[in-house]
Formats: sequence, structure tokens, C-alpha cells
Amino acid sequence: QTVPMVETTADASTVLTLQVDGEPRELQFGSDMVINTRTGEAQVEIDDSQLVFVGYGVNAPELGWNDYAGVDVEGKTVVMFVNDPGFHTEDAELFEGQRMTYYGRWTYKYEEAARQGAAAAIVIHDTEGASYGWDVVKNSWSGPQFDLPAAGDPNPRLPAQGWITGDVARSLMSDLGHDLDELYTAANQRGFEAIALDATLSLDLASTTSLKTSPNLVAILPGTTQADEAIVYMGHWDHIGDHEGEGDTIYNGAIDNATGIAGILEIAEAFVNQEPAPERSVVFLAVTLEESGLLGSQYYVANPSVPLEQTVAVINLDALPVIGPARDMTVVGFGSSQLEDILKQQTDTQDRVLKAEATPESGFYFRSDHFNFAKAGVPALYAKGGDDLIEGGVDAGQRAQSDYRNNRYHQPGDEFDPNWNFEGVIQDLEALYGVGRELAA
Repeated sequence: QTVPMVETTADASTVLTLQVDGEPRELQFGSDMVINTRTGEAQVEIDDSQLVFVGYGVNAPELGWNDYAGVDVEGKTVVMFVNDPGFHTEDAELFEGQRMTYYGRWTYKYEEAARQGAAAAIVIHDTEGASYGWDVVKNSWSGPQFDLPAAGDPNPRLPAQGWITGDVARSLMSDLGHDLDELYTAANQRGFEAIALDATLSLDLASTTSLKTSPNLVAILPGTTQADEAIVYMGHWDHIGDHEGEGDTIYNGAIDNATGIAGILEIAEAFVNQEPAPERSVVFLAVTLEESGLLGSQYYVANPSVPLEQTVAVINLDALPVIGPARDMTVVGFGSSQLEDILKQQTDTQDRVLKAEATPESGFYFRSDHFNFAKAGVPALYAKGGDDLIEGGVDAGQRAQSDYRNNRYHQPGDEFDPNWNFEGVIQDLEALYGVGRELAA
């Protein structure tokens, strides 16, 4: 399935200029900020756009929360925190407390800013709120960025969007007479009102753009009696390429997500050899451009091989932990679908228990491809190995997971290691295969 895409590479020498009290302040690409455009335009110019601090940049009418209430940001630049109200103050009464909702994702924040008519949107980075350090932001936003063509997207897009470091934000707010910690407190209060800042943003963003394509790979095993209905096993085959420089510059993506693709192939083999054969069809889907904003799955959901109303479930395999067998299995976004009930039947036979992810504040449920299916109404399951290892317990499991996130996630170090322990992955695949086997019958 050919996915059309626009490749946009921002000039790394781009400078973002803030005018503060009549004095220009230049922010450098990579060290102070990252910026790009989703418009597909080779040149974006913004002149003297007023900055407005909009808290968390959330408009959630069902929760009685609107950070844009009473303020017109048409043509202005909105500045906001990452994550949800309630996260930084550990207020369990706001949103879902420490568990991130979609309102906490930077993707949502840019979408809402565009709906509000902003010229640009800047997210303030903090490691806890984003769940990753500045290097991940810098690596992910440098070099080529990809998007589906704007012509096929009914939603508005921002001329410019990006991040600034926490240190830059703290210094900027201080010069404008605001304390960043006090702004965190204010933004977590019901009735928060946006603050017009005495500063403007100017930007001359030159980008190299080109139209390209990248494939989703789709294989279908037809069902015997209900071939028009399907279960989808999916994962993303892309990663983030390479970068210029010395040493290891290749982002291999061995765990994220060669493990998931290998898992799909193993499950496909099991279904092909299954007796009796599955009654419903089983789709094996390897999508592109996950690392660029879940674009391959977004395109598939808009152009499915099996209609979504006849898609029974989607089971996502992404970044399977190769740290050995565990007493538990992690369900990302625990409680999101009744597919977990079927998964529990499988893990019960393995003497394993289902648990929510250890860091629900990270919003992993919204950061992988099943989410596009879930938004479209297809029951979605994203589950993988747990933290309570047979050898070493929870402490060993969490140390291993933390080591991966800190030292290899979205870094060149995510490469194959002959010392990987696949025993836990095999258990996970058997359980996930079991879910699909039940549904296909």
C-alpha cells in the first residue's frame, strides 16, 4: 500500500528570534529549540507574532477546561507545557492525574493550536512531562520530517511548530517578569486564564521539501467462513534513519521496532499452520512512518484493506522487551478495551498477571499505531512483557527498562545484542497469538 508523503527538512542554521523588552534574543536550532513546518512550504516567514502563554494548551469541554477561553490567538504564537493539567502538581483530581490523556500529547497541542488559528506553537520541554530528555526531541526533530500531504488532510495545520528547552523557557519567563514554577502552579488551576506575554517571535524558516512515497506492507490470510471480517496484527517497520557526524550514526531500531516486525512474522507463521484454519481473515500489517507521527497507520485507517466496521480488533506489537520471562504482562493504556479480558485468559494459562504500564504519565498508548485504529472505533490492544522478571523481580525489570529508555531509545545504541533473552518475548507472542486465535474463531 503506497503511502504518499511530504519530506520536509528544516535548515539547521535556522534561528528563532524573540523580541523581549525591545532586545532581540536568538535561539539556536538544536541547542535551544527545534522548529519545523507541516505545510509542505519551502519558506515560512513569521514577523513579530505576539507570544501568549496558554498553560497546557488544552480545550476539553467535557472536562470543563479551556486554556483558550477569552483569548484570541489568531496569528499569534502560543507557548505551553507538555503533558496534562494535574501532572506537574500531582493532582489526582485533574484529568487523570499522573496518567496522561491524549490532551497531554504534543500532537494534540499542535492540532488544537491550529484549530485556534495560531501562527506558531511552542511546547516547553521538561524531561518528566515528556518522559524523555532533550536529546530525544533534538534527534527526532532534526533532519527530514514527514507528513501526509496537506491537501488530503481536512484539519488545519500550523505554519510552524516546535519545542524550546526548559532552561530557555525559565530564562525567558524570568525576563518577562514571570516565575516558571509559579506558571506551572497557575496553569494547574481551574479557571486559568491565558497570559499575553510582552514578547514577539520572528522566524524565517527555510526547508527543503519533496514529494515521496513509502509503503505499508499488507498480507491477508483469508478466513474460511467469515473472510469479510478480520483481525489485524500490526507494527511499524520504520525508524529515524541516520545523522551526520562521527562514530555510530545509524539508528538501527532493533528493539523499536524490529522486534515487533519479527513477532508479526512468527504469529503469521502460526496462523498459516493452524488447524483448523481461522474462520475470520487475519491481516498482517507493517506500517511506515510511525516515528513521523503515526502516518502509515493513519493512512491505512483512511484506506483499509478490510473495512473498519468489519475489523474486529487490532493487536499492536511495538518495542518488545528482550529482558527475559516475567510474572506479569504490561497492557499499555490498561482498561481501554475488552480485548484485555481475552488476553487475561491467555496469561492465566501462563501463570502471569496483567498490569498497567509503570509510567502511565508517558502516554505510550497515544504514541503507537494502534491509536489511529482506536480513534476510529476499532478495539485495540497494545501489550508486551512485564517488569516483574523471574530472575531479579521488579527491581531488575525496571532497571532494564530504564536502561533502554535512557541509553538506547531513539539512539544509535538501539541495535541487536547477542545477549538478548527471548524467553519472555516468546511468552508474549504466544499470548497475543492466542487472543487473535480466539477472535478468528
